[in-house]
Amino acid sequence: MATNMAPHNLGEVVDACCAYVDNPECECEELLKYVKGPDFPTGALIYGYEGVKEALLTGRGRVVMRARTEIETTESGRECIVVTEIPYMVNKAEMIKKIGAMVNEKRIEGISYINDESDRKGLRITIFVKKDASANVVLNTLFKNTELQTSFAVNNIALVNGRPMLLNLKDLIRHFVEHRHDVVVRRTRFDLRKAQERMHIVQGLLIAQDNIDEVVRIIRSSKSVDMAKQTLQERFGLSEIQSAAIVDMRLRALTGLERDKLEAEHAELERQINYFNEVLASEQLQLQIVKDELLEIKQKYGDERRSEIVYSSEEFNPEDFYADEDMVITISHMGYIKRTPLAEYRIQNRGGVGMKGSATRDEDFIEHIYVASMHNTMIFFTEKGRCYWLKVYDIPEGTRASKGRAIQNIIQIEPDDKVRAYINTKNLGDEEYINNNFIVMCTKEGVIKKTKLEAYSRPRQNGVNAIVIREGDQLLEAKITSGKAEIMIAARGGKAIRFNEENVRPIGRVGAGVRGIALDEGDEVVGMICIEPDAKQDVLVLSENGYGKRTDLDEYRVTNRGGKGVKTINVTEKTGDLISIQAVTDENDLMIINRSGVTIRTKVDQIRLAGRATQGVRIINLREGDVIASVMAVPVSDEEEIAAEGVVAEEASVEAQPAQSVENAQPENE
Repeated sequence: MATNMAPHNLGEVVDACCAYVDNPECECEELLKYVKGPDFPTGALIYGYEGVKEALLTGRGRVVMRARTEIETTESGRECIVVTEIPYMVNKAEMIKKIGAMVNEKRIEGISYINDESDRKGLRITIFVKKDASANVVLNTLFKNTELQTSFAVNNIALVNGRPMLLNLKDLIRHFVEHRHDVVVRRTRFDLRKAQERMHIVQGLLIAQDNIDEVVRIIRSSKSVDMAKQTLQERFGLSEIQSAAIVDMRLRALTGLERDKLEAEHAELERQINYFNEVLASEQLQLQIVKDELLEIKQKYGDERRSEIVYSSEEFNPEDFYADEDMVITISHMGYIKRTPLAEYRIQNRGGVGMKGSATRDEDFIEHIYVASMHNTMIFFTEKGRCYWLKVYDIPEGTRASKGRAIQNIIQIEPDDKVRAYINTKNLGDEEYINNNFIVMCTKEGVIKKTKLEAYSRPRQNGVNAIVIREGDQLLEAKITSGKAEIMIAARGGKAIRFNEENVRPIGRVGAGVRGIALDEGDEVVGMICIEPDAKQDVLVLSENGYGKRTDLDEYRVTNRGGKGVKTINVTEKTGDLISIQAVTDENDLMIINRSGVTIRTKVDQIRLAGRATQGVRIINLREGDVIASVMAVPVSDEEEIAAEGVVAEEASVEAQPAQSVENAQPENE
């Protein structure tokens, strides 16, 4: 069997071993924090992390190595590729020879010549690019066809107790630490035995020192060495080893200085023996010695990592390229979508004319406006009951006045379908999050459906069915809830119903739902809001002619779902039909867009609380024939408030009219 282990950085391996000693139950993934990957002595780049991770976690993987290169420009203006580090096990001379052969054979285009400028300071290969060639294109061709990019096949097979085994990073560290542990124990036992043997001799020498005159007399009177040893053993109770050491003792040992040395040695041996016994009695102390010795090796021989790990293009995390900022997402009536930084929308006072919010065709207008974070996942719901997934950063960015891009070019929506609602989610991989939250949907005919978010947590490119839509109906709203929210559904005729979400039984993704509100003939639902128990939100309603108000939620009595509801705004010819219902606080701004594309953003706290059945106040002045198309509550802006007077819409010179405040103090009967 064969093995092929890559070299690693000494410091990283020592850190991983110490981490394992501290926590032997750690997972292999945790050790990846310390051992980033192989570290080759020739440096260069490790291109892509998936192969490295596979090798560390399984013991077998393919590590791609790339030469370290830079593109420089010569004094004459020509581009050249400079190679300063090459992959591990690549012969520089052979590599240059092969590249030259490929250039001569026309297998690689765009190279004029190659020069080896390496010296004692380091490696340097300069590849000069032809004037009409692109250095980046040539470099990618070299990576593909030459040894500037190679791979190292990791195969971590090792003999464990005489048997070959494939070992991952944790296995390698575990067996190594066990080996070092065994070495420390056996070494300590050996040192203890040697110290005890020496202590035995020193004790005999000290006895001889205390009785030196008699010892000398016995030795002088003995006829042979063996007889002297025998007599000493009998007289002083010594062992054969001790008596032999005394007989072999030199005359200089009789001096006082030598006695002091023996006593010092005796004390040191006693200390060592106690320490060795302590080590052998404590596994924790043994492992601490293993750690200390490894850290000493790291301090003496450790160096910086030489091979840099870079992610391949397929492994880049797109979220790393985008700041997690709030974006305004607008969708037009004809299906054009874009994202714009929220900061581009300025604040205006109630009654202002507004600014141009989008460049639309004459027959098009902005229909939906949403706010979402760049890293969030948006789930789009269409009027036919389909749902699709899209990361916010995948939505094309545009200026406030740009048209955007057709949504059919981004997600695969049917040509005759349109986006009607969305869910803004952060982590669809969190089991607790997706199992404890629900999606509540509402249609224009008053049907309501409640389903666990988990049913919509597995994105599919072609989308899935979110709700069964009956003939003549269409999906209008979709909200995410905790399962304990208060639900309000409002109809165009000015009525709204409030009921507890718990009255709606959750059903599966494939289902039609139940009745939420009973509508009069010709009436239809315009919106639905879901207010959580702890949310201190008011109910804001807006009519199509620009009149609106906000009302305390408690003014709407709780009823059973399926009823006709109560009056939420006094609909008159002046106000026009109800167009929107929103849940707001003083920490919200209200963003309104009308069919002509003009947008206004105003603070909610400028709209005072009013009774449930009142007419409200004018929120936006509309040009003749214009009506409101879409309304959205957005986070309050920190920008300085800009007065409405003098603000002129882009591409249109419209003088601001004074804001009106019309309020009907006498609510009509329900």
